[in-house]
Amino acid sequence: MVELSYIANVFTLGNMAAILIGVFAGIVIGGLPGLTANLGVALLLPVTFSMDVTAALLMLMSLYTAAIYAGSFPAILLHTPGTSASAATAADGFALTQRGEFNKALRIATFSSVCGGVASALSLLLLGPPLSLLSLKFGPAEYLMLAVFGLTIIGTLASGNMVKGLIAGAIGLLMSTVGLDLDTGFPRYVFGLSDLTGGFNFVPVVIGLFSVSQALIMCEHAQSRVQRVEVKKTERWRILPTWAEIKSIRVTIARSAFIGVFVGILPGAGADIGSWVSYNEARRFSRDKSEFGKGSVHGISASETANNAVTGSSLVPLLTLGIPGSATAAILLGALIVHGLVPGRTLFTENASITYTVIYGFLLANIVMGFVGMSIGRYMALIARLPNAVLVPIILMLSFVGAYSLGSNMFDVYTMIGAGVIGYLMRKSGFSPAPLILGLILGPIAETGFRQSLALSGGAIVPFVLSQPIALALTVLTAVSLVSAVLLEVRK
Repeated sequence: MVELSYIANVFTLGNMAAILIGVFAGIVIGGLPGLTANLGVALLLPVTFSMDVTAALLMLMSLYTAAIYAGSFPAILLHTPGTSASAATAADGFALTQRGEFNKALRIATFSSVCGGVASALSLLLLGPPLSLLSLKFGPAEYLMLAVFGLTIIGTLASGNMVKGLIAGAIGLLMSTVGLDLDTGFPRYVFGLSDLTGGFNFVPVVIGLFSVSQALIMCEHAQSRVQRVEVKKTERWRILPTWAEIKSIRVTIARSAFIGVFVGILPGAGADIGSWVSYNEARRFSRDKSEFGKGSVHGISASETANNAVTGSSLVPLLTLGIPGSATAAILLGALIVHGLVPGRTLFTENASITYTVIYGFLLANIVMGFVGMSIGRYMALIARLPNAVLVPIILMLSFVGAYSLGSNMFDVYTMIGAGVIGYLMRKSGFSPAPLILGLILGPIAETGFRQSLALSGGAIVPFVLSQPIALALTVLTAVSLVSAVLLEVRK
């Protein structure tokens, strides 16, 4: 009966309004390149100070999950990820749009995002305490091997050319070393530029590599359209995937949801890593690996399931231990404290009514997000039929606004432009931007884990890593990944 009262609380007028406002705001923010979920939650946070605590948390969490999902819209329609978590969606989603199958791409992305979000909400509801204990077992050695395991998938992300993938990944790793040294604080590779002491900002690099490079490519054919094939007028817009589509992606969804939930509980990992790891695993298990990057529904499904599966599970260590699992979770920690809530056992005992109402509301928000998203998507898809001459200025304007809005810093804009030129040259030369992005994400994690493991082990880092059970398991997975990648290349 107590559980039913929590569910009933979700359907009060104030809480339902909070969910709807959060979902709509999240879709708008996530659909605009550069406006991240972190930014959206931070902007909305002051608005919630005078609100009821339950409605406030529901609004913020609804915005969080909707913003992560909505990044798939521009990724699919314009090859321009709305958020960095949707970068893996861009290649396959945009390829389907070019074939006139944007409805298929959007419904697969939406269905997968809802499934990932529901899985994350259920993990938050059922597995909170056990999963939070697992995150405590991750130390420097575990993070080091997790990053190394992630780096082994670089070669397989290169759409069939391992050498080019490794080169692009190496460039990303080199870019990740720019900034202050982690131990000494000494500036590295900054060339006298104070703006580089903080390293390259990740979001402008992503916008440049995907959005600006796409705009430059579209300039080559100004009168063409993104959609290269006419859609039959007899085809009606579908909100839900067909049963055949669901059957084909159900294993991918299950695997990616598990990966996303696992990655989400690891502090600092985030939706970006969950998305790329799931995308690679979908490619690894696929019978036809050549379809990835050319319109694979499994690639879209893996990316979108995982990035939304991270949203709820990143709140597990936050609610149970007070440890944010992501940057957005850190902002939500501030929301809890402002409203007088202390993370830990008291949230599930003394404040159980608030906590469980928010969790059930978060579950509902993911379902509402799917229907709202597909209803809006029907009209957003019209942009695929506009000529490039109209779209290019729009893409560039959104890219410039998105890069500048991060810190009101022109250096971020210059970074975006430079990354755009590099991305254009890479794509014209047959290089994939994906490995570069992965190298840029995992480089700092690997370096931090290596430095800390080296200090703890007194220089004997290999025995230290192998003595940790989780790190040892990740080492075995890394070896298997490397061997399988080499064997696949030899077979080709």
